[in-house]
Amino acid sequence: MSSSIGHGRLKFGLFVLLQALQSESAFEKLNEIIEQVRAAGSYGFDSILVGQHYLSSPYQMLQPIPLLGRIAAEADGMRIGTGIILLPLLNPVAVAEEAASLDVISGGRFIFGVGLGYRDVEDEAFGVQRLEKPQRFEEGLGVIKALWTGEPVNFNGRFFQLKNASISVKPIQQPRPPIWIAANDNKSVARAARIGDAWLVNPHASLTTLIGQVDFYRRTLDQAGNTFPKEFPIIREAYVGRSDEEALAEVRQFLEAKYKTYVSWGQDKALPKHDALARPFDELASERFIIGSPSTCIDQLAQFNEKLGVNHFILRMSWPGMNHSSVMNSIKMFGERVIPYFKGK
Repeated sequence: MSSSIGHGRLKFGLFVLLQALQSESAFEKLNEIIEQVRAAGSYGFDSILVGQHYLSSPYQMLQPIPLLGRIAAEADGMRIGTGIILLPLLNPVAVAEEAASLDVISGGRFIFGVGLGYRDVEDEAFGVQRLEKPQRFEEGLGVIKALWTGEPVNFNGRFFQLKNASISVKPIQQPRPPIWIAANDNKSVARAARIGDAWLVNPHASLTTLIGQVDFYRRTLDQAGNTFPKEFPIIREAYVGRSDEEALAEVRQFLEAKYKTYVSWGQDKALPKHDALARPFDELASERFIIGSPSTCIDQLAQFNEKLGVNHFILRMSWPGMNHSSVMNSIKMFGERVIPYFKGK
């Protein structure tokens, strides 16, 4: 078992994503998520993040802003955040107001995770051209940062124009809530280094791919005159069982189905070509997923920490069709057997 844990105490978050099968009750799945959030709080998790997709067939999904408003009431002491908001599809004034509202509702515990998105069906539905998305993203984020100062904003961009505009409510956090920018390819990693507070490392790339990308991220930070973030977050699929074999058997069918959906959605297009997701499950799981006994999960987490410098793990422990009791058991075992190991460092 590894014992060298860098960058201070690790933080752990729970990624709660309501992706229900069409045959399931979205309301019942929401109640399960609320139970999972409460359990995460009682077992020492530090944060709760939720994601965003539109037109999410074959799954039902709730949108993140109203979902986080509900979760905030259950996440006492934990930070809440988006992982991610699809910023190029949205009006930055609306996003700035809603995110500031969540920071107030949560008592200054909101994390603002944003990204480009990768699905053609979403871009087409919102009338956004793929090649325009990076500029829309950077303009939109610039508008949000300016509005969060509370000062009147004049902005004349290609996509957004504001004249003497002031936000209705400022975030509690100063100078602003942390901005985590999701990125898959090097262009997006460079953008995160230039204009974000941290790169939110994606859940899909292998450890080998990420080692090279983190080196690139460090170089780009240096070129931009920015320092390596004190809090460096990563999303990973994770599940804890009594043994490696039991853990894998309990989740395999659900993760296989989810990643086949990712391939059909075009997630592969956003990743480096050598790291494609359309591959046999055992090969896919290698260097990607945190799955196994408590000791195996500890070793895997330590490996990511040591090789990448990531120190805030946001863990997805539930996938469409999975039994709620299995998710709760994994949260419990992670809280009782894994978190104490790292908090003792």
